Amino acid sequence: MSDTLAILEILSKDFPNAKSELIYNSPYELIVAVILSAQCTDKRVNTVTPKLFEVAPTVEALAQTDTETIEEIIRPCGFYHVKAQHLKQMAQDVVARYGGQIPCDVSELQTLAGVGRKTANVVCAVAFGGQAIAVDTHVFRVSNRLGIVNASNVLDTEKQLMQAIPREMWADSHHYILLHGRYVCKARNPHCDVCSVQKLCKYYKEHNEQHV
Repeated sequence: MSDTLAILEILSKDFPNAKSELIYNSPYELIVAVILSAQCTDKRVNTVTPKLFEVAPTVEALAQTDTETIEEIIRPCGFYHVKAQHLKQMAQDVVARYGGQIPCDVSELQTLAGVGRKTANVVCAVAFGGQAIAVDTHVFRVSNRLGIVNASNVLDTEKQLMQAIPREMWADSHHYILLHGRYVCKARNPHCDVCSVQKLCKYYKEHNEQHV
């Protein structure tokens, strides 16, 4: 077994119910939540989305909601001017081009306002059960620290992860790596002393003297 598969097997036991921590009930609610989650915590997004979905329970309703109303509701998520514009335009695009149905294809998703490659991959994998690897700051950091990839940007990280991990494991692996980064392999103070994959970790081996 490769080190990558060994790492993923261990992480799958650490996070046996790994899934998105965003709260949603439909592809529409998920895409809104993921757009709002940019540079914002899932926890905060989850406090905002119920209020937004009261006002705009469907993508058609969001398309018709005043931008100012959206801004006021999503203000706690930060960058609310831009996010409100993206949400309204996204909804209008979905209504006009996709009959009110959120598309499941990554390429089609990326044509929507506010939807980059990461968001498209999350929606594809989480909402529709597709196989995709969304690379956020956690996945980028942890994948490089562990040595699964050696990449300087998110796109190369995604490509290398897709090569290193069997396709049928892409979506689950995204959650394993993300949650490991969120709770253990933190940006500033990684908890190497309690890390379950430290013996397979490139970063730990290189910094071993600092952590023993």
